[in-house]
Amino acid sequence: MSKKKYVAAIYLRLSKEDGDKEESYSIANQRALAVDYLKKHTDDITSYEEFVDDGYSGSNFSRPRFQEMIKQILKGKINCVVV
Repeated sequence: MSKKKYVAAIYLRLSKEDGDKEESYSIANQRALAVDYLKKHTDDITSYEEFVDDGYSGSNFSRPRFQEMIKQILKGKINCVVV
């Protein structure tokens, strides 16, 4: 029996309260942790796409890259999300 393979999305988000940097340090930290996880699971995860909503509140789902990620999931192009 073959193992299931995954096409992953990395979802990164941080609100504007982090400051006015071009890309927040926390987004960079989230990315590093997610990519490190993916590197450790190359037998299971064949590829990934990154979705970043830096400067958006987490209190609702009105975030452009989140919405794009959901569209890709519904189309069957992504079957794993790493946050």
